[in-house]
Amino acid sequence: MDDFISISLLSLAMLVGCYVAGIVPLAVNFSEERLKLVTVLGAGLLCGTALAVIVPEGVHALYEDILEGKHHQVSETQNVIASDKAAEIPVAHEHEHSHDHTQLHAYIGVSLVLGFVFMLLVDQIGSSHVHSTDDPETARPSNSKITTTLGLVVHAAADGVALGAAASTSQTSVQLIVFVAIMLHKAPAAFGLVSFLMHAGLERNRIRKHLLVFALAAPVMSMVTYLGLSKSSKEALSEVNATGVAMLFSAGTFLYVATVHVLPERACHSIKWSSRDGLASKEATSISSQVLLCRVPASNAEEPSSAPPPYL
Repeated sequence: MDDFISISLLSLAMLVGCYVAGIVPLAVNFSEERLKLVTVLGAGLLCGTALAVIVPEGVHALYEDILEGKHHQVSETQNVIASDKAAEIPVAHEHEHSHDHTQLHAYIGVSLVLGFVFMLLVDQIGSSHVHSTDDPETARPSNSKITTTLGLVVHAAADGVALGAAASTSQTSVQLIVFVAIMLHKAPAAFGLVSFLMHAGLERNRIRKHLLVFALAAPVMSMVTYLGLSKSSKEALSEVNATGVAMLFSAGTFLYVATVHVLPERACHSIKWSSRDGLASKEATSISSQVLLCRVPASNAEEPSSAPPPYL
């Protein structure tokens, strides 16, 4: 029951936080020039969070069990160092970890590619319904709005699965880490989505509907995942590192949306505006600042150690 209350509160916080962050561009009246600037900054946040937050968090979640196993291995080896089998234990563990690392390397690439290809298929299926009657110049922006929202919704749903899987482990620290990682990119993603839809000319009521669907995706999927998992399913999820795989899959969908739709759209406008406003440099600054913000806590957490680096 405590886990259910915890996942319910986290889901509610995700819903409110995401919707509030996305409603800011609608609540504030931007001039045309400021709307262009906000859209470019939103595009930078979309790409920056994908590269600097989601992928590292997914890789960390994927390798977390092995890294914890190494600490247990060191303590066990010290306890039995006087026995005759002490020389055999590190070798066996080393071979086992080498095999695990090889499998996890494959998981990273496959998960990212599957997420990217999934959104590519969604994009192609969506475009097949538009190109027959509409003019290509108007069909592509219209399809871009739908695909951008759909991509972010799929990404948010995958985040919800990751949070639900983390809640099923009954470890509060894991839940909080996944929640913070999700909110760190859901808030700017909501802001960027609304900014992009506003600049694309979508009506405000439809933008609110798009934002509500995006805000609901992660909380709903987190609750469904938590309630739908039996005890055996939870054990199976733990064995295949489902949290990391789900986050990397969502990173693939996010990268597709950011690189195929949002950034090319912004690049076309940046060519027109750069001579006057320098927005292309602002977009690069937005991505760079996102990377730097994510590196600050990581650098502070690093401590010098005399121990040799772990075998990878």
